Amino acid sequence: MLYRLLSIVQRQRTSPGWQTWSSARSSTSTAEAHSIALPAQAQVVICGGGIMGTSVAYHLSKMGWQDIVLLEQGRLAAGSTRFCAGILSTARHSSVEQKMANYSNKLYHQLEQETGIQTGYLRTGSISLAQTQDRLISLKRINSRLNVVGIPSEIISPKKVAELHPLLNVHDLVGAMYVPEDAVVSSADVALALASAASQNGVQIYDRTSVLHVLIKKGQVTGVETDKGQIECQYFVNCAGQWAYELGLSNEEPLSIPLHACEHFYLLTRPWDTPLQSNTPTIVDADGRIYIRNWQGGILSGGFEKNPKPIFTEGKNQLEIQNLREDWDHFEPLLSSLLRRMPALETLEILKLVNCPETFTPDMKCIMGESPVVQGYFVLAGMNSAGLSLGGGAGKFLAEWMVYGYPSENVWELDLQRFGALQSSRTFLRHRVMEVMPLIYDLKVPRWDFQTGRQLRTSPLYDRLDAQGARWMEKHGFERPKYFVPPNKDLLALEQSKTFYKPDWFDIVESEVKCCKEAVCVIDMSSFTKFEITSTGDEALESLQYLFCNDLDVPVGHIVHTGMLNEYGGYENDCSIARLTKRSFFMISPTDQQVHCWAWLNKYLPKDSNLLLEDVTWKYTALNLIGPRAVDVLSELSYAPMTPDHFPTLFCKSPPEKTLGWSSLFLTLLG
Repeated sequence: MLYRLLSIVQRQRTSPGWQTWSSARSSTSTAEAHSIALPAQAQVVICGGGIMGTSVAYHLSKMGWQDIVLLEQGRLAAGSTRFCAGILSTARHSSVEQKMANYSNKLYHQLEQETGIQTGYLRTGSISLAQTQDRLISLKRINSRLNVVGIPSEIISPKKVAELHPLLNVHDLVGAMYVPEDAVVSSADVALALASAASQNGVQIYDRTSVLHVLIKKGQVTGVETDKGQIECQYFVNCAGQWAYELGLSNEEPLSIPLHACEHFYLLTRPWDTPLQSNTPTIVDADGRIYIRNWQGGILSGGFEKNPKPIFTEGKNQLEIQNLREDWDHFEPLLSSLLRRMPALETLEILKLVNCPETFTPDMKCIMGESPVVQGYFVLAGMNSAGLSLGGGAGKFLAEWMVYGYPSENVWELDLQRFGALQSSRTFLRHRVMEVMPLIYDLKVPRWDFQTGRQLRTSPLYDRLDAQGARWMEKHGFERPKYFVPPNKDLLALEQSKTFYKPDWFDIVESEVKCCKEAVCVIDMSSFTKFEITSTGDEALESLQYLFCNDLDVPVGHIVHTGMLNEYGGYENDCSIARLTKRSFFMISPTDQQVHCWAWLNKYLPKDSNLLLEDVTWKYTALNLIGPRAVDVLSELSYAPMTPDHFPTLFCKSPPEKTLGWSSLFLTLLG
């Protein structure tokens, strides 16, 4: 197996045009591919032979797991990895992604020495340009985070930019950020090097083998069905890239993996008469929506246009990714931006326009973690055009997750369980990725919100609040008021208030906070996750006592604020639990914890017919009455006295059925 894999690597690396994205020779003949028998069982089966799959295999093997099989439907690194622009950037807006990119940089730097396979790694540095003061503030924020974690970077002047890259037009710049240790690399060769190292550590790798679906029994992975037979396994890892969505739905118990592909364009030129030096810095001109890097003495340049083109809306696409149809009309705005930034390109011959699929997620962050419905089913996909930068670190974190139960960093913002079923429909994803792709290079200012896929989940009070001037934000698909616009304010100006400076809505929010502190306010909190846990005996109490850190054996009607812990004592969820009866509990959790909380409870509550877990989020409209006058208002509305003796702090009551026609519950968290 090791000899066969190394021969694949050697053939692909030496095949004419492999690194120029032309069609490479087949690594094995069809007859040879079908003559190789798959193992009958393994501990782990990984689907996908690109950066993600090979990174997971590499890190699992480094952590001591050896009974691992990696399956690739085409050739290794022949999917999105093959078309990657090869830019490794640590300048990320998210701190966890920044750590992943920094780890990837260090890993790729030493990979050639470890494996003997040339990866094309070259430390060129990167320069992120700013045409506006807001963009410069954004770069300064990133720069400060890089410096905190020890990654060298600095804010530089336009003059310094011209010194580092003489071909750039810098007349419209107000500054830039320089990260000297960023690099470029051959992404396909990195994947092959990771595969080679994994193979030497015992991982079995099979190309031209398609996964048809995952076998599941009682909510647990038991194996995979391939076009060459079955493999029994305990763990399955979906690293299928743009095919991950369809593969998830093909399971015996379908799994939603919300991602969607768009066309992504970049051009390649012939070398300059005096070729660019190999260490010429990579350029990111986010205001111009383009990136530029040295490529064999010429340049490679692409970007993220404002009008992206979703593709492969239904069903699976080609087995291996081929260059899609050129569309120069669509690329023209990016080309114009490139010529403004680098005027000398007018004399340079363009070799080709590459058009390749790239997958994006509903919130511009990658997807990783264990399925909420199938134990042992892990996912690493949806890299939003940052697969090379994040691949090494993402593979490490997922491997830690599988081996130790948790990654070494808090990756909740990347967890698959942050999404619900509403965010996985094809219609939603098609519209959302058309918004997401342009946002890759847009300013990430505080309190901005997505405009697509809205009003999926609303409170019964939505229309009333909207009529009162509510401006809305979205949380886990749920519409929640941000603030209320007074009648004399300009609504359009408020919606366009995207800045790092004091926004137009600041004074509005200030007055609302003041009202909450000094008088009384009502807050619609219907979006919060709500569960009921009941049993015929003491099973509910005993189970919750095991899962939560505070004592829940309290008198009926009392509320306990507590945390749902894991076996390491770490928080899985923050919540309040009310004891409604001796054998019934009502649980309130944050809005975005609905899927995660349900999965955790479902995983650890006893599989006992006497115990019932029910999601009642839709059953209750939740109103939070807050402020020093809250008791006075509630006293006017309540059928019962609201004195401390009758309704103390952290207490709940249910009104009689004849009083209200729907299920209701009064809780007080007054202190």
